[in-house]
Amino acid sequence: MKPIIKKSLAYTLQLESRMILWKYKPKIIAITGSVGKTSTKDAVYAAISEVSHVRKSDKSYNSELGLPLTVLGCPNGWNNPIIWTKNILKGLWLFLYPHKYPKWLVLEVGVGKPGDMGKTAMWLKTDAVIITAIGETPAHIEFFNSRKDVIEEKSQLIKTLKKDGFLILNFDDESVMGMKTKTKNLITTFGFKSGADLQANSESILYTDSGVPDGIVFRVDEKGSSLPVAIEGVFGKNHIYASLAALAVTSSLKLNSLDAINALKDYDVPPGRMRLISGINETLIIDDTYNSSPIACESALETLGEVNCKGRKIAVLGDMLELGKHTEETHRSVGKAVVDNDIDVLITVGLRAKGIAESARSLGMDENNIFEFLGSIEAGVFLKTFLKKDDFVLVKGSQGMRMERAVGEILLDQANKSTLLVRQDKEWLEKV
Repeated sequence: MKPIIKKSLAYTLQLESRMILWKYKPKIIAITGSVGKTSTKDAVYAAISEVSHVRKSDKSYNSELGLPLTVLGCPNGWNNPIIWTKNILKGLWLFLYPHKYPKWLVLEVGVGKPGDMGKTAMWLKTDAVIITAIGETPAHIEFFNSRKDVIEEKSQLIKTLKKDGFLILNFDDESVMGMKTKTKNLITTFGFKSGADLQANSESILYTDSGVPDGIVFRVDEKGSSLPVAIEGVFGKNHIYASLAALAVTSSLKLNSLDAINALKDYDVPPGRMRLISGINETLIIDDTYNSSPIACESALETLGEVNCKGRKIAVLGDMLELGKHTEETHRSVGKAVVDNDIDVLITVGLRAKGIAESARSLGMDENNIFEFLGSIEAGVFLKTFLKKDDFVLVKGSQGMRMERAVGEILLDQANKSTLLVRQDKEWLEKV
């Protein structure tokens, strides 16, 4: 799409969205951060949907076009002018004629370069803002002068809060907690560290009676009370953080915590985000192929290291992109995490990921257990003959590496590939 057309579309759709918000006056929860935005959005949606009509950003509609599309309830038109015309007409129709509109909107807000927050979300008036995590080397840092600039850009979302709105912050991330000085609004914190308003404790992996990993369980402590939370079919601390953020929302709104916890048990986690799926040869796959960043990749490796399994623990890791001058050091750091978490086999995909292999090799990992490929399909084809019964495989990489293609090669349920894997839209499948 040509820049001038995209700019005109964004302006038109944002204008219509403002009109819709003025007319229907839904409450708005906006979420930003370097990692965990989508998981948090889905957890918040699950918790609130128990008590009210709510809409969330579809997939990762978090850009200057994505947010208006969510407000209007329209699909991405990609390069199809007919669909975009229909979207604009729908916006007018919503404004001119009464409709049943959601009481709540849960919006994911992403930034990729300086100034994005202003273009994407500063026209919103939010009832709650959630900041997930920044990490030591944030995603998209390549396009900013410094980490401090990334933090400042994301913190701009706080300015959209209404006077009676509330701010929800990740207590474990010092950079996120530093944002508390930017508002006089009520603040609720969540995390694992002591001092958080909602604190997670005793986290562990759930297993079936036959010993197969099946999800995660933890305890959440708040104001002297303690409640167990179980989430099936997913792994990783990112889902615990997402659940804590959702419970912080329901707590701030004085909603029933037990109802929210029940909603989180099997909430709809989107493809490619630490989801457990079955692979060929009686293997299990942690599909974390949506995207990657240093903090997320190291966390995923930690989860793989904690899992009890009868077979080998295999990490299939693609390039982490848009890290600029931090590219070499962060990939080497991930290689160290592979060794520290006792991963049995390392498979890398991409030129940058060679740094992961080199680091793991230099730290003593057996050369015979390290394999390097340039493309995800190539790696997937190799896995088809390499996997053995009871192997446990983590697959992760940045969006541009298309690591879901590797998972597609070893997925057991090929008939449902389009719903199990990320980026299965026609437009994505046609991309090289």
